[in-house]
Amino acid sequence: MFMTNPVAIEERSMEIIAPNLAGLNLTDDEKKIYSRIIHASGDVEYAPIIKIHPQAVSAAKAALLRGANIFTDVEMVRRGISIRTFTKFGGEIFCKVSDVDVREFAKREGITRSMAAMRIFGKRLDGEIVAVGNAPTALFEVLRLAREENIRPAVIIGVPVGFVGAAESKAQLAAQDAIPYITVEGTKGGSSIAVAAVNAILYMLDNSRGLNEK
Repeated sequence: MFMTNPVAIEERSMEIIAPNLAGLNLTDDEKKIYSRIIHASGDVEYAPIIKIHPQAVSAAKAALLRGANIFTDVEMVRRGISIRTFTKFGGEIFCKVSDVDVREFAKREGITRSMAAMRIFGKRLDGEIVAVGNAPTALFEVLRLAREENIRPAVIIGVPVGFVGAAESKAQLAAQDAIPYITVEGTKGGSSIAVAAVNAILYMLDNSRGLNEK
């Protein structure tokens, strides 16, 4: 007989995940992020490759509590974030990857639409939350904006997936210390991982959600 109660399913999942976090010297908040990422991926091999900047959780919480916006690279990230919880804090979630102006700009400049979207967002990223789950080029662009134009998001959740540029973009994110970040090493990642990290922090602030979605 399989489990049908969503609360029980999640609790049992977290129990199964917990031993894989032993010995990683994580804070309680970091354990919640690790657990949600592993839960979303169904892959305990994430445990040793997740990297969280020491100020990432506190910076993300502070940003959310003051109503910060979230800027994403793809619609899958935007749609996966718990809107019922997020909107309680007053922010909005933005994704421009499908906008006409972004498509035209990307074609004119010979760059990806995700990269073009971040370039168009520009100064709007200052003090906000950036969540990149798919496109390494979007993460490279956010880091360029920080480096060359002094744009400083409150936190970057950068977990693009793939074999071309993903590992390199995340390594570049982890190599800098000016902006707090959450990332994973190597080729793994994806929109569901970005969503899991964002939702983990949201649920730290407000866990009054219902668990009847699954």
